[in-house]
Amino acid sequence: MRKYLLVGVALAFSAATALAQGGGGSSGGGSSGGGSSSGGGSSSGGSSSGGSSTGGSNTGSGGKSTSAHKCKSGQVWKKSAKKCIAVESGILPDDELYEEGRLLAKEGYYDWAITVLSAVQRKNDPQVLNYLGYSNRKAGRIDVGLTYYQKALAIDPNFVLAREYLGEGYVAVGKFDLARQQLHEIGNRCGTNCEEYMELAEAIEGAY
Repeated sequence: MRKYLLVGVALAFSAATALAQGGGGSSGGGSSGGGSSSGGGSSSGGSSSGGSSTGGSNTGSGGKSTSAHKCKSGQVWKKSAKKCIAVESGILPDDELYEEGRLLAKEGYYDWAITVLSAVQRKNDPQVLNYLGYSNRKAGRIDVGLTYYQKALAIDPNFVLAREYLGEGYVAVGKFDLARQQLHEIGNRCGTNCEEYMELAEAIEGAY
């Protein structure tokens, strides 16, 4: 009888141990599930980051980068249609065309920028004229660029960015006296610590 009692105790102990291990496995599964959930959180975080990137791209359509939308040369991004469309006058508000053109110019797509900026209906907008000048100058058509800068400044003599770019154009063709004249004009308008003054001063100094 005692023998059977011992066997029963042993069996009960084994069952309890197995049950405890099974619970541990369940807990482990829960932990693993939790880990998976955490991984999901990480994935979500990555997705969120991706969303942020996409958000940046959307911001680009309004002001960051036409090329971020993979538009082809001669096209612009139309936010309302969420697609690239061929550039033509009136296809977008002038402010959007200007911003697209300016960003293309700063990214080095000079001829594309000229196409976009030329579609702006406000032909005498100093900012548009300035970036038509910038794009032509950077594309190697310096004399054309200088003409656009001069047109912009005839409309707005206090447009110091156009004066900076005009001065840089003069530096490019070796007309340093004229470049210094623009530097002086910028200094009179925004002082010697403004960005336009410092950029042109650096360009003049770097040319020697």
